[in-house]
Amino acid sequence: MAAPFIGVARHRIGIDGDGVTTLAAFHGCPLHCRYCLNPSCLGPSETCRTLTPEQLYQEVLIDQLYFLATGGGVCFGGGEPLLRPEFIRRFRELCGPDWQLTVETSLNVPAENLETVIPAVNVYIVDIKDLDNSVYQSYTGKSNEQVWTNLQHLLQAVGSDRIVVRLPLIPEYNTEEAVKQSAVRLREAGFTRIDCFQYKLLK
Repeated sequence: MAAPFIGVARHRIGIDGDGVTTLAAFHGCPLHCRYCLNPSCLGPSETCRTLTPEQLYQEVLIDQLYFLATGGGVCFGGGEPLLRPEFIRRFRELCGPDWQLTVETSLNVPAENLETVIPAVNVYIVDIKDLDNSVYQSYTGKSNEQVWTNLQHLLQAVGSDRIVVRLPLIPEYNTEEAVKQSAVRLREAGFTRIDCFQYKLLK
């Protein structure tokens, strides 16, 4: 069950979940976002570190005291972590219930991938780009139909407190009004933790 990783970063605070967090970033993503923050996730996997759940657990175990003292744990990002649901489920078996496991995801994955990790994950940070499918498709190269389906299912399965929905203002792709409209639709659907922000592009 080994998987390629583009990086494992320790001692992250207030970025990838509560408390002190280690970010474990998988290689691989179903999207091709125009302003990708981690383009190495789409590069050759041969340059990545390959780890099993057991190896990753042994590597991050050094920070267990920080995790337990601060309510932190491991955040799986990438790339798209839900392309590796069995890895995440196995990691939960190894670390037990006391670490907080977070995933940063687009939710643009098969429904069964999401279903596999629901018992294992505490918090979901969902970057949905934009609810307008034409904007989403122009920016990512894929439809967002699966995203909305998965998002609604996740809400029913875990409740709004465990889901942070991120709504970016993407220069040249959407507008402030579009972000507001997406936020209204999300609140009407029952989501309460909505993070609106603007992409900062490097010149």
